[in-house]
Amino acid sequence: MFAIRTDSLSSEQTRSLLALHLAGMHANSPPGSVFALDLSGLKAATVTVWSAWAGERIASIGALKMLADGSAEVKSMRTHPDFLRMGAAAAVLEEIVRAARARQVRRLSLETGCGPEFEPALALYLRYGFRSGERFADYEPSAFNQFLHLDL
Repeated sequence: MFAIRTDSLSSEQTRSLLALHLAGMHANSPPGSVFALDLSGLKAATVTVWSAWAGERIASIGALKMLADGSAEVKSMRTHPDFLRMGAAAAVLEEIVRAARARQVRRLSLETGCGPEFEPALALYLRYGFRSGERFADYEPSAFNQFLHLDL
């Protein structure tokens, strides 16, 4: 149903969805608790971005960030509102997991918030086998954030 593409971050649709993602993170997170990558962060050499497309419309986006210890992190997962609960995020997450395995990553991790706005994403991650765990990379734990891991 969705075509998954490595995303160059150059299309207006991609940039609009990323802007929506950042705005949503800031609107639903306490000050100082947003760790979403901006456009320049997503262009880093250690980051690969994929998007799911339905015809000529972007449906979802997500990224894989390689970490110094050989593990990796899921970043910037966001579904366009017109495609919620249609499998677009799952399609991108499956590509991220596939790519992590191909790169011989042993553990895939992510940091997310808590509260009603984060529940759909959390349910997706749990459905794919991610489990709550300890902090990783340079994140500091707080009452708001949580850490999930998937052993590959």
